[in-house]
Amino acid sequence: MNAQNLAHRAYAASAASTRTDRGTEYELIARISHRIRASAQSGPSAYPQLVAALSDNQKLWTTLAVDVADPDNGLPQDLRARIFFLAEFVQQHTGKVLAKKAKLGPLLEINASILRGLSAKRAQR
Repeated sequence: MNAQNLAHRAYAASAASTRTDRGTEYELIARISHRIRASAQSGPSAYPQLVAALSDNQKLWTTLAVDVADPDNGLPQDLRARIFFLAEFVQQHTGKVLAKKAKLGPLLEINASILRGLSAKRAQR
């Protein structure tokens, strides 16, 4: 193992330990959104990758819904209700996308909106 590899490993471990919850959420949503967009643009041959990315997006939104439904969640009640509503919409709309009865756009727009909100919060700190 060379010095460059050792330095990369040391930095990666340090970066992971200083990441905030908000930063982790941002990174996860951004990665999933990128996978959805990339697989959709790759055409029919990438359909299995699209299904996997949409499934991961559903899991993410299920996790967010469970988190905001917790009475101990520190977010304002109104924001928690909106996130829960978005999670329900994502679940329903994803089913329609997979049945080829709806387009991906709204799912990507929702994720992009959340990313904007998370990045605005990060900039305020």
